[in-house]
Amino acid sequence: MKNFVLILDFGSQYTKLIARRVRELNIYCEIHPYNISEKKIKELNPAAIILSGGPSSVYDKDAPMIDKNVFSMNIPILGICYGLQLIAYLLGGKIGSTKKREFGFAKLNILKKSPIFKDLKEGEQVWMSHGDEVVKLPEGFSSIGATANTPNTVIENKNLKIYGVQFHPEVAHTTKGKIFLKNFLYDIARIKPDWTMESFVEKSVKELKEKIGDEKVLLGLSGGVDSAVAAVLLYKAVGKNLIPVFVDTGLLRKKEGEELISEFKKLNIKVYPVKSSKIFFQRLKGITSPEKKRKIIGKTFIDIFYKKAKDFKSIRFFAQGTTYPDVIESSSVKGPSAVIKSHHNVGGLPKKLKMELVEPLRELFKDEVREVGKILGLDEWFIKRHPFPGPGLAVRIPGEITKTNVRKLQEADFIIREEVKKAGIYDELWQAFGVLLPIKSVGVMGDKRTYENVCAVRMVVSSDGMTANWYKAPHELLQKISTRIVNEVRGINRVVYDITAKPPGTIEWE
Repeated sequence: MKNFVLILDFGSQYTKLIARRVRELNIYCEIHPYNISEKKIKELNPAAIILSGGPSSVYDKDAPMIDKNVFSMNIPILGICYGLQLIAYLLGGKIGSTKKREFGFAKLNILKKSPIFKDLKEGEQVWMSHGDEVVKLPEGFSSIGATANTPNTVIENKNLKIYGVQFHPEVAHTTKGKIFLKNFLYDIARIKPDWTMESFVEKSVKELKEKIGDEKVLLGLSGGVDSAVAAVLLYKAVGKNLIPVFVDTGLLRKKEGEELISEFKKLNIKVYPVKSSKIFFQRLKGITSPEKKRKIIGKTFIDIFYKKAKDFKSIRFFAQGTTYPDVIESSSVKGPSAVIKSHHNVGGLPKKLKMELVEPLRELFKDEVREVGKILGLDEWFIKRHPFPGPGLAVRIPGEITKTNVRKLQEADFIIREEVKKAGIYDELWQAFGVLLPIKSVGVMGDKRTYENVCAVRMVVSSDGMTANWYKAPHELLQKISTRIVNEVRGINRVVYDITAKPPGTIEWE
């Protein structure tokens, strides 16, 4: 049995948070669709299975189900919310609508001593979000925890090592949720917490050496942290057989290209820059659809790489900095959750790639990528740079992409980041950036009427980018940013502040 947790996705908006919490406990996990086959589960050979929550009722016509044989595999199982109800339903219990729905905070009453409650006290705060509940337990199960409105909040079958909870231990609102998950994974499933970034680097370098051998690898540098860390990891594995191609799309943040090349020079890694802004602007002319822009940028990246590859002999591998959130958000095959958007390094690839794809960071979340970068010797300031989307400023300019608009946003965005750093809050934020809106507003400057663009300022706090809250920026900071943008950036006469959380919004505007 592998030291690995399988998370089955039933469509919960919190499924990715479950994965984050498991990783934080130094255990490797993967999210797979709820309808994964019994054969595939046996191949994966997980040490534990977690069933996510979901919006369905077990009695819905097309309710997502799993094969009952999963419960006979002698694998510890934890069901969360819908996952709990599914366990009870499939094993002979009954589910009913609650007399009083629970959405929000509740206090957990411990009814019976259990290893799942280790280091937890009576009355712990938990977060509930359900309209159904277990009204009759399956044979062999007992209720070990309850809230005021839900008698079967936590259920247990100690012999089968199957547990279910009606609350969400993965969300921050459940104050001791991480301890609850730790108890299940460490004490019940007996999983060794050996997933560390040091072990990941060691394992990845070994695997990359074995896979690539003496072949050459072409890697696309986008200017962001992910592709840079992927490059340094590959360099450690294959040395000068790595060919990092930095494509200057014309859509990067101000000074980004110079900073990237300078950082790689310190590491003695040769970068091959390609100035390609002209072709990107040509292909994006007249395009306003966010998805089309992403796909065009992705395809153009690949076209340029193929062309650059001809400068070298027989390149077999193509590498990029795809991360786990990219994979999850770009693919609905992970479960019944909807595709949010395609990422350029996932959705932009051609169906028949002429080179073999290498994605060394595909298993990692952003904070894990940063830790890998630190281990590999990248400067801390470089690693801590805020995430930047692969398609660059193209997804921060709703509507058509023009050189003029990109220039406006580059200048405004630079001011935002500069003032955020001066205020000493850069490291507190997940991202701080500007968005150039495709609307114009009337203004007065120097006794003259202006009719120019609006710039939206976006600042968010997050631990992984999967969920985020808008940052309550000091008014003095917003005033400085607004004054500087309006005074220093020609073509912008109004600044607004985005106060939307994720969900319901996304961090980026497109």
